[in-house]
Amino acid sequence: MPALWIAHVTVTDDDAYGKYAKLAGPAIAAHGGSFIARGGRYVQLEGKERPRNVVARFDTVEQAVECYHSDAYQEALGHARDASERELLVVETSE
Repeated sequence: MPALWIAHVTVTDDDAYGKYAKLAGPAIAAHGGSFIARGGRYVQLEGKERPRNVVARFDTVEQAVECYHSDAYQEALGHARDASERELLVVETSE
């Protein structure tokens, strides 16, 4: 079943987060992920507001999790850890 990688982010250091974004996109693509939403307009209806919201589609939950644990994504994540507050989850779709 397809899966969605959903990140809710507050960027606290634009320069460092820019390095993350430059590396994360290719890492996600290399694992078969494709972006559905990257930033853009949103309406917060409940919960903690995060001004950056990203959704990527993968063929399976396992593929998304493998991407997260890959060396390439972990290298990217090293730039985001101290440059953002974030939540990230992967959810299987009902397609």
